[in-house]
Amino acid sequence: MGTYLDDIVSWHRSRASQDPRSWQERAETIRYEGPSMFESLGSSATPYVKVIAEVKRRSPSKGWIREDLDPASFARSYRDGGASAISVLTDEPHFGGSVADLQAVRRAVELPILRKDFTVSANDVLDTAEMGASTVLLIVAALSEDELTDYLRLAHACGLDALVEVHDQEEASRSIESGARIIGVNQRDLHSFEVNPQHAASVISALPSNVITVAESGMTSVKDVEDAAAAGFDAVLVGETFVRSDATYETVRSFATIAKVARG
Repeated sequence: MGTYLDDIVSWHRSRASQDPRSWQERAETIRYEGPSMFESLGSSATPYVKVIAEVKRRSPSKGWIREDLDPASFARSYRDGGASAISVLTDEPHFGGSVADLQAVRRAVELPILRKDFTVSANDVLDTAEMGASTVLLIVAALSEDELTDYLRLAHACGLDALVEVHDQEEASRSIESGARIIGVNQRDLHSFEVNPQHAASVISALPSNVITVAESGMTSVKDVEDAAAAGFDAVLVGETFVRSDATYETVRSFATIAKVARG
């Protein structure tokens, strides 16, 4: 049975197939130089779980979350609230995002930025570096083994970090074999689009201690972040909860002051 991800990835593969640009030529000149996601999430300067705060206008399942969102203003609130990095949706047809949103965030803050989109080609990786993001998203469920390895290698070659997203232990094993250094566990079910807040904890046991781990989706309360910390996660990625909040700074601050717990 197909998943919600299949239709989105199919759309992006169709887009990528019509891209006439030579990624080999572009790779000779494109390089990201800026804040490092790996260093920010791996820093031991503070004893807290790191927060990646997301600029997210809409979702395929819930529609518009905040259509009139000001990405620069949110980015500054995220930074001031203690976020270690910012994620920005650039997928327009499904999430209402844009490259303009990411560039507005880049001008507003100096934090590392994850480009949240569906990477299905080498040009997508290079576009991520060119637009000023520090990190590309590689979704294991959307890529072949060769694509995952090749795009991860290309990302590192042009100065990017990569957040490699997994949904289960089999994908976790694939991510490790590819050489991933930052691995996110998405708690959203690919079939139902529902979130299981305990899912990430069941997958982290398959991940080695030398990678940075990120719990994604379903972080709606301080208790959820505390649970992620107790499971041993280094960071959490939070979008909708922050975007919907009437007190963004305070909500981010409450999530960004949860003590980190060493993984056994």
